[in-house]
Amino acid sequence: MNTTDDGPPAAAPAPAPATPPPWASTIELAARELLRERRSERRWRIFFRLVWLALALAVAWGLMAQRVSMTAPAGPHTALVDIRGEIDSEADANAEALVAALNTAFEDRGAQAVVLRINSPGGSPVQAGIVNDEIRRLKALHNKKIYAVVEEICASGAYYIAVAADDIYVDKASLVGSIGVLMEGFGFVGLMDKLGIERRLLTAGKNKGMLDPFSPQDETQRAYAKLMIDQVHQQFIKVVRDGRGERLKETPETFSGLFWNGEEAVKSGLADHFGSLDYVAREVIKAPEVIDYTPRDNVAERLVKRFGASIGAGAVKALHSVSALR
Repeated sequence: MNTTDDGPPAAAPAPAPATPPPWASTIELAARELLRERRSERRWRIFFRLVWLALALAVAWGLMAQRVSMTAPAGPHTALVDIRGEIDSEADANAEALVAALNTAFEDRGAQAVVLRINSPGGSPVQAGIVNDEIRRLKALHNKKIYAVVEEICASGAYYIAVAADDIYVDKASLVGSIGVLMEGFGFVGLMDKLGIERRLLTAGKNKGMLDPFSPQDETQRAYAKLMIDQVHQQFIKVVRDGRGERLKETPETFSGLFWNGEEAVKSGLADHFGSLDYVAREVIKAPEVIDYTPRDNVAERLVKRFGASIGAGAVKALHSVSALR
């Protein structure tokens, strides 16, 4: 038999690559998004941990620095406590902070006397009364002088505090006085009538809605409120008379709520002398070195407040980014 050898047999054709199912790309995309999300979350966790560690170190450093400065021995000096801005429980000039500073100043043996440097239009009679009472207690306890030095203004509640000092020093152009009490508000009844707005107020107790600005004014309630602030005014007047004593030259306008410049205040006995902080420390107390006992934010506290706001904004952005990936 004759056979023809035309070479090796031809190779079988390679099978065509399998076509991936249509849902495979979706799974791959989801896996990539999940991996990216996990990496993003991990980076944010590391970032926040580092930031909080830095803040903790800053706070510890600030507290240590403050403790060292407070315990460092000081020679004879003038102790300063600042009263600036509104006197209010939520303001920097609040009774709790001022009383703490005054106690520290009076207890320091190196403090030859205490100076209240005042630049305040007044504020809460309750807060001012607490500080006034504490000053009188500390003066008797430590037998140490305290002077008030007025810068631009010492009015109302600020003057309530100042009269507890042994002497009040002012500048000729300072504003002093405003010995009075006010209770303020608004009335919107006429405007509501014009706009056709009806006030619906339910109270248990006929005076519970007293002085409501959206209701007509009740004369009985108004008289009661006037009596109440008159009583507080009399308390203020007594504090001024007790503090100033025979130095005060009363006139019909003294307790009317008016205020005067420093020159007139000295003439009327509302103040004693002209002088600044440096003058009082140098010439009166004879201790020209001034140490400030006013409670203030230290470096660490300022960092915490500043970074707190930025971290909060960053956290919100991070949460938005994470939620957008889901």
